[in-house]
Amino acid sequence: MKEPEKIPRMSKAEYDDLIRSQHISRIAFRGDVHPYVTPFMYVFDGKFLYFLSTRYGRKIAYFKSNPRVSVEIEEYAPIFLYSPLSLQGSLEEVQHPAKKKEVRNRFINMIRQKRLSPKALATLGHSPGDPFQALAEEERSMVWKLIGVTDIVALKNR
Repeated sequence: MKEPEKIPRMSKAEYDDLIRSQHISRIAFRGDVHPYVTPFMYVFDGKFLYFLSTRYGRKIAYFKSNPRVSVEIEEYAPIFLYSPLSLQGSLEEVQHPAKKKEVRNRFINMIRQKRLSPKALATLGHSPGDPFQALAEEERSMVWKLIGVTDIVALKNR
């Protein structure tokens, strides 16, 4: 019997490029009975992933009871070429005001660069009619940072 062909792993440079090129992730929290998976936009500063979270919803209780998560980012092409990346670590709430403002400004830049709809603001605790600058000036969302990454699985099917 022929051995199955394994999907090759990405190098660090390749998965850093994947992280930089995308802006949507899925975060799996430890739920009550089953994992709870929800989409999050993110920004990457070259070392850490940052997320803005609304201050409501199940994810808040799950984060408070157990900040350990799995984050998934992928690149997908219609001809079934995909590159999945999974990072296991913990979320930490950023407390320092200057750092929170810096991350919020990164979100504004990402939204503008990716030409996202103003409707994206609704996922960050704002109204689609709010100016993008409201993300940096108002604290309607929490700023989370992925830390303590213990495992990275990065594959490429290209």
